[in-house]
Amino acid sequence: MIDFEAQPNASAEFRFALENLKSSSIRDELIVEQIDAPKNLATHSIAFSASIAAPATQDVSTDLGTGRFVLLWEPTEPEAWFSKFRVICFAKSPLETNIGADELISDVAWEWLTEALANRSAAHVAAAGTATRIISSGYGSLEGQSDHAELEVRASWSPTSANVVAHLEAWQDLVCIMSGFPHLPTGVSSLESKISR
Repeated sequence: MIDFEAQPNASAEFRFALENLKSSSIRDELIVEQIDAPKNLATHSIAFSASIAAPATQDVSTDLGTGRFVLLWEPTEPEAWFSKFRVICFAKSPLETNIGADELISDVAWEWLTEALANRSAAHVAAAGTATRIISSGYGSLEGQSDHAELEVRASWSPTSANVVAHLEAWQDLVCIMSGFPHLPTGVSSLESKISR
């Protein structure tokens, strides 16, 4: 479960969404905390950050990933949203430089997101986003640093209902996948994998 500050002045629909969020599962690999939501994006909003919990890295060879999740609500249902709700998310993780140099890794990262949403049955519309590979080389006083790479996914989509639990959980899965952990938490398997057996 996740704990966060209530928003008593919010609309009934947004408060309902928040009550649902409280039942969200938090992956063992992550620390998820409420953070200040961006201002002036919507009438109501709430935001969370995620970081890989230090003990989680003992069993998996991984660098530390991070992420942010923002849930927006706008009563006028903006035309581009096709919904009163909109999720904005971010996930980033270091990569091995040779993997970061592969152009296909951006396509793979977007597939990780769409697969995470599908595995959690997070019904949505109007998905959009970018996957960015960054390869950095040091110069001057940083010349001794070896090249390093990062992968970033920035995405948004519109949940089709106020039950947004699956969307928060899918975002957690994305952060974990990008950090080298399994697609789904321990003990959870996708419906597709059960059907294919």
